[in-house]
Amino acid sequence: MPNPWPALDYAQWRDTLETLQLFTQIAGKVRLSLTPWVNHSWQVPLYVSARGLATSPIPSGDEIFEIEFDFIDHRLSARTSRGNAQSFPLAPYSVAEFLRRLMECLNDLGVSVRIVETPNELPDPIPFPKDSVHKSYDADAAHRFWRVLVQSDRVFKQFRTAFLGKVSPVHFFWGSFDLAVTRFSGRRAPQHPGGVPGLPDAVAREAYSHEVSSLGFWPGNAAYPHAAFYSYAYPAPAGFSEAKLANGASFDKTLGEFLLPYDTLRAAPDPDALLLDFAQKTYAAAADLGKWDRAALECELGEPGRVRPIG
Repeated sequence: MPNPWPALDYAQWRDTLETLQLFTQIAGKVRLSLTPWVNHSWQVPLYVSARGLATSPIPSGDEIFEIEFDFIDHRLSARTSRGNAQSFPLAPYSVAEFLRRLMECLNDLGVSVRIVETPNELPDPIPFPKDSVHKSYDADAAHRFWRVLVQSDRVFKQFRTAFLGKVSPVHFFWGSFDLAVTRFSGRRAPQHPGGVPGLPDAVAREAYSHEVSSLGFWPGNAAYPHAAFYSYAYPAPAGFSEAKLANGASFDKTLGEFLLPYDTLRAAPDPDALLLDFAQKTYAAAADLGKWDRAALECELGEPGRVRPIG
């Protein structure tokens, strides 16, 4: 059987990654503009679907609609609860052209929306209507990226089942372009200092209003040109960076988080087991050093069709 964790070389698909991140930001900002705020910005992410990445339902008057990036047939689709739909091919458009096509689709569906047209969390952002620089779309690379998200989403959701406390959905943040799941201790955190490039301080402070341990997958950027799984804590308890991990994971002092290189995982005899081990050990370091009430917050991993035992 082929490896379900496909190769994903940052240098090989960098141009498509940068363009696709901007495409998803446009769709995500549509959701942001129309959806009531949920704690920690949980109203804005995209979700892994059976064909790509989707917004989930977005309110529009007394109806709903959704937007989906289809990385099998390589189309952008928008559908409403009235039964009408519009789509166009995903192709090497400029960001400005993608914006125009998506807004035409939404207008044809009767969806009225205005978005903030400046990208978030990116250096030297170009407003979407003026961006003719980013215009790459390698369909094979986009498909392989989605297949990594499929596998990561599956394992992250299994990891999520072992927590009784507050825990986020497994969701894809289009600003930072990563898939993440976050556990909460239940306690308030010190106010975040802000200063995240391209992210309003108020958003960062609301996102980190409570203590967290967060796990995710990130395809890399120019400063760290490698795909990797990550885990961090906020606030990071004393000694967190010194926690000992095996199997190729280490703490990156520049990024301030533990990293497990994607290539290390896909070469492992049992990638699922390695990823679950990374997730559990980095969470345990955050929870033990941060003095979380683990006995009250944790449970067994969930199993299909088996009710969680409560003792």
